[in-house]
Amino acid sequence: MSVNPELLDTVFEPTSPYVVGREKVREFSQAVFAMAPIHHDLASAQAAGWADLVAPPTFPIVIQEKTLQQLLSHPGAGIDFSRVVHGDQKFEYHRPLIVGDEVVATLRVTKIQSLGGHTMVTSESTIETTSGEAVVTATSTLVVRGDEA
Repeated sequence: MSVNPELLDTVFEPTSPYVVGREKVREFSQAVFAMAPIHHDLASAQAAGWADLVAPPTFPIVIQEKTLQQLLSHPGAGIDFSRVVHGDQKFEYHRPLIVGDEVVATLRVTKIQSLGGHTMVTSESTIETTSGEAVVTATSTLVVRGDEA
């Protein structure tokens, strides 16, 4: 196993605060073809009862990426990024991300498993407001391909 098994249950420092911006939500929404008006039009979002634009369900990947960078760059991880493939992604919501939210994310390595010469590393990134309100938990599984024989 090339991945350091001692990473299991490692909790990384929270990321720097990230402010969810209106244009970021619009750009991301357009890129992933999330065309609901609440993602693009302020009046539509407010008419639906939101204070501002609502980020699409996959937007937290933008924030989670910062935690995954911590994992991938960890000097003792033993992860060769050139051998990494994204295996799985899930989001568990407590509430949607809204423009103006200021959030931080904290990553915990929850599982390391060797399978067929490859290593699967599963981590959870807990995303919450800077005041501590839970927003979403993003779970990723990275597959680190084994060495070729």
